[in-house]
Amino acid sequence: MGVRLGCLSDSPWWPPPLLLLLFCTVPCCSGRPFGIPTPSVNVAVVFSGSAYQTEIKGRLSRENFMDLPLEVNPITVLVNNTNPRALLTRICDTLSTNRVHGVVFEDNVGSEAVAQILDFISTQTAVPIVGISGGSAVVLPYKGEGSNFLQLGSSIEQQINGMFKVMEEYNWDSFVVITSLYPGYEAYVDYIKSFTDTSYFIWDLQDVLTFDMSADGMNDIRARRLLQQIDAQVLLVYCSHEEAQYLFSMAAEAGLVGPGYIWIIPSLAVGNPDIPPPDSFPVGLISIITDRWRMSLRKRVRDGVAIVVKGVQSFRKQRGFIPEGHSDCHNPVKPSAANDTLFRHMLNVTWEHNDFSFNSNGYLVNPAMIIITLDRERQWDKVGTYEMGILQMRYPVWPRYGSYLEPVSDYRHLTVATLEERPFVIVEAVDPVTGTCVSNTVPCRRQSNKTEAIVGHTEPYTKLCCKGFCIDILKKLSRNIKFSYDLYLVTNGKHGKLVRGIWNGMIGEVFYKRADMAIGSLTINEERSEIIDFSVPFVETGISVMVARSNGTVSPSAFLEPYSPAVWVMMFVMCLTVVAITVFVFEYCSPVGYNRSLVSAKDPGGPTFTIGKSVWLLWGIVFNNSVPIENPKGTTSKIMVLVWAFFAVIFLASYTANLAAFMIQEQYIDTVSGLSDKKFQKPQEQYPPFRFGTVPNGSTERNIRSNYPEMHSHMVKYNQKGVEDALNSLKTGKLDAFIYDAAVLNYMAGKDEGCKLVTIGSGKVFATTGYGIALQKDSRWKRPIDLALLQFLADGDTQKLQTVWLTGICRNEKKEVMSSKLDIDNMAGVFYMLLVAMGLSLLVFAWEHLLYWKLRHSVHKSERLDFLLAISRGIYSCFNGVEQTDRNGSMQSPDITTNYTQANMLKMLKTAKDMVSSARVENSLDNAAKTIENWSRRGADNVRAGLPPRVTTTDMAHGRLPYISSITDNHSPYPQRALTPT
Repeated sequence: MGVRLGCLSDSPWWPPPLLLLLFCTVPCCSGRPFGIPTPSVNVAVVFSGSAYQTEIKGRLSRENFMDLPLEVNPITVLVNNTNPRALLTRICDTLSTNRVHGVVFEDNVGSEAVAQILDFISTQTAVPIVGISGGSAVVLPYKGEGSNFLQLGSSIEQQINGMFKVMEEYNWDSFVVITSLYPGYEAYVDYIKSFTDTSYFIWDLQDVLTFDMSADGMNDIRARRLLQQIDAQVLLVYCSHEEAQYLFSMAAEAGLVGPGYIWIIPSLAVGNPDIPPPDSFPVGLISIITDRWRMSLRKRVRDGVAIVVKGVQSFRKQRGFIPEGHSDCHNPVKPSAANDTLFRHMLNVTWEHNDFSFNSNGYLVNPAMIIITLDRERQWDKVGTYEMGILQMRYPVWPRYGSYLEPVSDYRHLTVATLEERPFVIVEAVDPVTGTCVSNTVPCRRQSNKTEAIVGHTEPYTKLCCKGFCIDILKKLSRNIKFSYDLYLVTNGKHGKLVRGIWNGMIGEVFYKRADMAIGSLTINEERSEIIDFSVPFVETGISVMVARSNGTVSPSAFLEPYSPAVWVMMFVMCLTVVAITVFVFEYCSPVGYNRSLVSAKDPGGPTFTIGKSVWLLWGIVFNNSVPIENPKGTTSKIMVLVWAFFAVIFLASYTANLAAFMIQEQYIDTVSGLSDKKFQKPQEQYPPFRFGTVPNGSTERNIRSNYPEMHSHMVKYNQKGVEDALNSLKTGKLDAFIYDAAVLNYMAGKDEGCKLVTIGSGKVFATTGYGIALQKDSRWKRPIDLALLQFLADGDTQKLQTVWLTGICRNEKKEVMSSKLDIDNMAGVFYMLLVAMGLSLLVFAWEHLLYWKLRHSVHKSERLDFLLAISRGIYSCFNGVEQTDRNGSMQSPDITTNYTQANMLKMLKTAKDMVSSARVENSLDNAAKTIENWSRRGADNVRAGLPPRVTTTDMAHGRLPYISSITDNHSPYPQRALTPT
């Protein structure tokens, strides 16, 4: 039965007057029953180490926990690790005497036996136990069923996650696992195998070595033999603190201790970080431990007690009372059916802005861990933090031996210089959340102008991530030749150039021995080979030229371009005219033609086949138009027309077949044959002057300066800061050509968006050479690197990397033929032609109306106008075939006949003119029409009285208007007048 806390809930019944007097005299209810002592939380604090004597100095009292929400009754318990029976009896007596609500355990490294006994007691009595230091967290991966043991340290799985995060950060992908027979080693190995199998990062677990690490003659021989077989540089260890001393002694004898090897141990093997490590521990040793190791013991005890008290407070808030303490170790407690125990309320506690949330195994969900390393002063130095899956390290690259960036004598560690240039070296920023590099990149550093604080330290370097073709080559070399490296970007130049007697760039870094190796798009040439050594080439390159495709525009005359101007002239000026004349002559001279019939008076007044009709016929045949035409009657002229029709078919078929090719937008590419091309050698003679450049301080510029000095002097003002700037200049038209390394340009052309850039001659290379790895003169690494590169080439590894990094989607060799709709730009010329024709038609239409309605009435009659009229009508008769027949006798009144078929239009106009003059109607056409009509009526009455006029429609089928006709003599010499329809 718990202690009730309701105000006056356990008091006897009080009369109302006395209750009123009581509330007036008592200020308030203080949260506990009146007259009942204040409830407290009993917490046993178990110490098993010597820190109690130095830090606590006396028993804990209530005054030490006055700021907690409930009153605490601390019970101090001192135990030792020598007698488990006495330890078990002591703790059980404490539980039965004080009815303890929870136990806080110091849990230092070395007190694992006490932790195991407490875990057993927890499973039997269900008393909550809080380990405040995490020393036993590694050896208790699996607690007993029903255990209520909570640990503020990190589990072995969480430490392994942090270890691999560090290894991934520095690209330590190949490693060996070494374990003793200490409890938990099997779980350690199993979790590492499971982690490496499921990780996205490619790990290389070379071997797992397990042996007894106790000092014994036989063990020494076996340990030494196993350690001598290790070929990896990174070694993960699982053992106790004492076993670690033995292991490192054997490793030193086997030559595995030094800057060329990286040892990583768990917190279990570190022991107490406040105590100087043993002499056998090597400098540079790495471990990952909880961040509570630098807290005072009093602070850690206070956090443990707070977890118990906050759990009791949560239980009281939900249930209304404080649960009873645990008092018996001999009668196991049955689990609560409602699962509403004090332990459940302790699993999620927040205290002083710290989240103490535990998982089902009793470990913190997100423990804060730190990475420590043993420095040269043999002190544990904090170099990074790992919390909530985020790693932050002080060093962009691992410092190895000695101070940061201090040169060390590590024969298996290389300092590598490089230079950013896609796709060989691509530089990216670190992940903004985690501050680390992704799996396919390696950490690299660049000297910065400002210092950045990382984990409490400032360094004048910026951490970056590098990837690319050369980085993959470097990683493969590191695995095959067995060396480690740190990578940095040069800032004092580019690839390397001799300036005022001093080499800069990557060449300078290697020559002045600031770097052991330089890798990147570094061209091998004679000048550089005199001061440094180069490996065999791993990429073939040289000098190439890149230009930009310029979008062509469709000319308005594109529809005429399938044939040359000479063809069009031959077709429509000569061929059509000559054939038209030929057909006309054949028809005119033919005995059965139109004109021969007229001469022989077989068809008087009939149509004639004129030169105009011949041209119109041939024009209609060429363009296959359904226009009203008159075919010749002569056999020879018909054969000539058939031959012309066959010629027109061939002409149109050829025109149609070639039309599509000239209606598309062609892309224009500057054609240059090479560096000796006239555009490069004499750029000023081009209009506009040819603009080209390169990136200075490289082998390309040196080659041009040595072989083409005039060309170099012209291109200096067009040189670019980098490849990206040059590509932008090409696309924007600021540069006509860019000269650079062929390998880089081919990659850029293949990856260019829209495929607007192209290298001339499908990637033609001049001054062929290759990229090599720069090494110091007489370097011992040259032969192994040469053999490894040749092996990569023989195995096809180099070709695979080139496919991944150097191949793009754009091709120079051929263009894919793709069909697409013709745009308005493609057909613009045809539309322009129609618009011009419409404009000219409007002008003619306006001139015609102006002449008919205005100018015609204002022009006075003159003989000169009669001459012009005669010429006009002559041209008209030439094209329309009106025959001029002789008039017999004097002028008579015009007679309208039924046989009008284009008969003598000039005679009709002359007769009309004379009639108008004799009738004195001046220039009135209306009066003239009336006069002609009256004369026609009188003439008809005189000849054949009583016969009505009729309308003939013999020419309606030919598109002509009906004419007034009368039953009179059909051979009147006067032409008929068309009757205008109303």
